[in-house]
Amino acid sequence: MMFGLFLKCTLGAAVVLLISILSKSKTFYIAGLVPLFPTFALIAHVIVFGQQGAEALRKTALFGLWSLIPYAVYLGMVYYFANRLPIGLCLTVATLTWVIVAAGLIYGWNSYFN
Repeated sequence: MMFGLFLKCTLGAAVVLLISILSKSKTFYIAGLVPLFPTFALIAHVIVFGQQGAEALRKTALFGLWSLIPYAVYLGMVYYFANRLPIGLCLTVATLTWVIVAAGLIYGWNSYFN
């Protein structure tokens, strides 16, 4: 149990380190791709499959596809406000928008699938 937690923390730290290194390089834009590597999705999928089985894993994957919508809205807000607002306000607005869209997604998902 403790080893699994250590592994998860190590993976998270490795992702942050990679993002930091890439953000200083000529290919800084790749830093935006790194968080999309399914590090935590892999962990979640193994756990869901182990505890709930293949059908739950399928639903988790489908919800994961739908969860790209809040992320796309977040990125759209960052893109739009990057030159219009200070960085803190830009990211705050984008994050709050993500929260609202994600809440709508969860509400819609629960209404449809439950």
